[in-house]
Amino acid sequence: MLTTIQNALKTKEIRMKLIFVLIAMVIVRIGCNIPVPGVNSQVMQELFNNNKSLGFLDVMTGGSFSRMSIFSLNITPYITASIILQLLTIAIPRLEEMQKDGEDGRKRINEYTRYLSIALAVIEGLALVIGFRNQGLFKNEGYVIMILAVVSMTAGAAFMMWLGEQVTEKGVGNGISIILLINIVARIPSDLINLYNNYIKGAGNITNAIVAAVIILAIIVAMFVFIVFLQDGERRIPVQYAKKIQGHRVAGGQSSHIPLKVNTAGVIPVIFASSIMTLPIVIASFAGIQPQTGPNATVFQKLLTVCNQGDWCKFGSFGEFKYSLGLLVYIALVIFFAYFYTSVTFNPLEISNNMKKQGGFIPGIRPGKPTMEYLTNVLNSIIFIGAVGMVIVCAVPIFFSGAFGADVSFSGTSLIIVVGVIIETLKQIESLVLVRHYKGFLGN
Repeated sequence: MLTTIQNALKTKEIRMKLIFVLIAMVIVRIGCNIPVPGVNSQVMQELFNNNKSLGFLDVMTGGSFSRMSIFSLNITPYITASIILQLLTIAIPRLEEMQKDGEDGRKRINEYTRYLSIALAVIEGLALVIGFRNQGLFKNEGYVIMILAVVSMTAGAAFMMWLGEQVTEKGVGNGISIILLINIVARIPSDLINLYNNYIKGAGNITNAIVAAVIILAIIVAMFVFIVFLQDGERRIPVQYAKKIQGHRVAGGQSSHIPLKVNTAGVIPVIFASSIMTLPIVIASFAGIQPQTGPNATVFQKLLTVCNQGDWCKFGSFGEFKYSLGLLVYIALVIFFAYFYTSVTFNPLEISNNMKKQGGFIPGIRPGKPTMEYLTNVLNSIIFIGAVGMVIVCAVPIFFSGAFGADVSFSGTSLIIVVGVIIETLKQIESLVLVRHYKGFLGN
């Protein structure tokens, strides 16, 4: 890896791409700290301090949501629009045909995604402004300041979308993923400082401090190693192509394989599950209702506590531990969406038909329906393994946060995104270096 980076920095073309990505990252971080005009950012900070579940939204936006900056919506509207369009391509035949129509079709789908992103940014901006207005979000009353806030947030989301596309085109890697990466990484130093102050500096003596440091480091390294295996793991199904006589030569006969990733759905199931668990708390926050326990809490406030990740895995008493029921619901949602999203994006029948048309078959499996059933069975077992892996990654930070009070902003979702984006970006840098070497060889 280090050799690849060194070779990349020696090449002017790749070096300029990396510099462009670095400049884009700086722009993103500057914009995340510019507040929306007329907004009282302290109100949002207090709200996020009371609701730990809202931290998921803050991590995805690099802390700009809690600061109510011009990038407070960040790239979340674009990500949501992309997921919606991807799901609609299965439900709407016209979009499915467009997706299969090569580069022109993909360009049109990207154009629809941009329009939908702007529409979602306006809707989300209006919801935030209207919902938090009664919480004292604005320093002054009046519709002008509210309209200015919605326009600022929508413009910020549009700029982030444009910047992400520019990074993809002129930089290295996927621009949207890299922006999401820098948002998450920006919060990690403060989390590490908090862990140091609470468990190492405040350990009492040097022995306890060393033990705490080793445990923290071991957990972090183990999590990253586990995620790397989870992201890179795949099941390769062998495919053999029959020989065909074309003219005076024999074509085909080669062997190939179908790579099925263990984590087939990626981070999408975790995002869906976290969004569903967070949605009731966000809506209740608009009305000034906070999750609460105790004899004075209403039934609705106790139900909100079940949805609040900050109240899970607390072993102080049964009264606190019973709210960990929300963790079981969360796990069930992750597994459900892993199967659902994979079933939408991966069609064994279509793959089976394409293999049959091209003269391909899986050794020992008859073409047609038996191949489809075989792919379905293999896929179902792989989905379950990947879903369990994602549950482990997501549950470990939640467990340590509730049981030991190790509050950190990065969750399992964040770690999966960070590792996945870094791996894909490094692979693209490596491919650019190899292409550059091939060009030099051909030039000589």
